[in-house]
Amino acid sequence: MTNRTAEAAGPSRPAPDTGASRPVVLLRDVRLAYGSHVVLDEISFSVRRGETMCVLGGSGVGKSTILKLVLHLDEPDSGHVEVLGHDIGRAGRHEVFEVRQRMGMVFQGSALFDSLPIFDNVAFPLLEHTELPLGEITRRVREVLSFVDLDYRRVERLLPSELSGGMKKRVAIARAIVHRPEILLFDEPTSGLDPITTRTIDSLIIKLRRELHVSSIVVTHDTRSACRIANRIALLQGGRIIFMGTPDEMLAAEDSYIRDYLE
Repeated sequence: MTNRTAEAAGPSRPAPDTGASRPVVLLRDVRLAYGSHVVLDEISFSVRRGETMCVLGGSGVGKSTILKLVLHLDEPDSGHVEVLGHDIGRAGRHEVFEVRQRMGMVFQGSALFDSLPIFDNVAFPLLEHTELPLGEITRRVREVLSFVDLDYRRVERLLPSELSGGMKKRVAIARAIVHRPEILLFDEPTSGLDPITTRTIDSLIIKLRRELHVSSIVVTHDTRSACRIANRIALLQGGRIIFMGTPDEMLAAEDSYIRDYLE
């Protein structure tokens, strides 16, 4: 197979592990408080393999905290967080590192390295955490840039400052998938983007699910975006999940808070 054919097919994925019906992420009775401020209050939810879960809610209700718990950057005061079958709260340092290697993170501001060209930004996870030869790293970087609809011939030597906001976001997604993760975490992926670019990012998130079969947790304020991309939506209020269901179920809900939030 030529490089051009491989790029058109998109990044290859390892075969999913056994136990496909088991949730890839499971929060069970999780409580977390900072001092007297309760951020998450006995919340439970799961993310299925190949599912996109959107987490909605106002500022300060604990949406991004959920991502920190999944990454084990924070620990609950009580309850359990399981990721890919591992009790992440009880896992040792090496086990946590191995679980993180099976996840990718797309940050709100893209979090690209300003002084590095795009190629090095995308290659960073492979250069830091693998011993792949440079030829294979180059192939993978160009493959994922093509997958997010960027012409690597034009962008790989540019600096982030030379890209538009939407292009930076696509580079951030390319970096998140270059090591072929099973889970993707998105923190406000469409924040600050115009409606047309937002739809482009939404289409890419759907493409990731359909073609790479990744499971995603998307934290967002954008209800329209959430309704386009989500299989299920969790709505937080006061540290609790007050709604869990499909976009259609949310749009049809008669609860006054949900109606106010949607409007």
